[in-house]
Amino acid sequence: MGRRCGPCPCCRRGPRRPSASAFRVLTISYRLRPPLAEDTIGLFEQQHGVGLPASYRSFLKDVADGGAGPDYGLLGLTEEVDGEEALHDLREEGRHAGFLSTPFPHTNEWRGPGKGGDANYSVEGSLVIGECGCGTFHRLVVTGKDAGRVWFDDPDWGGLTPGPDFRDWYLAWLATT
Repeated sequence: MGRRCGPCPCCRRGPRRPSASAFRVLTISYRLRPPLAEDTIGLFEQQHGVGLPASYRSFLKDVADGGAGPDYGLLGLTEEVDGEEALHDLREEGRHAGFLSTPFPHTNEWRGPGKGGDANYSVEGSLVIGECGCGTFHRLVVTGKDAGRVWFDDPDWGGLTPGPDFRDWYLAWLATT
């Protein structure tokens, strides 16, 4: 399931009752949702004033609109999530006017509280595409110098960590599944 970092309080507790997001994994059943129509993708881009990164856009159009993926699965482009999940607030944040069209400000790791840094960092220009567990998420950078890359977001401990291009990120997960 999700990563267990060890140092955070959530991971040190040991076995715990599955969260609502863990049940989402069970409903995904590691199946891909149908791909999106070009019109649907274009409407999203128009509403947010962005062009989605090519590898992600191609995945949505030719492969799937989410479903099977790393950790708790890959969220659909406009998927609604339960209002009680932390993920809900992050998805809503990404829908605010100008959030995605503002360039993502990072090109290097941002150290979080557990690494001697802080959790006061901007994630504008990125879209949450998956939940990892323990309050951590996968973010796809939509605008800025790192557009197309998937970053690991751990605001309570590790901060922001850059990762590979969406295509490489997804293929790496497939290779280990």
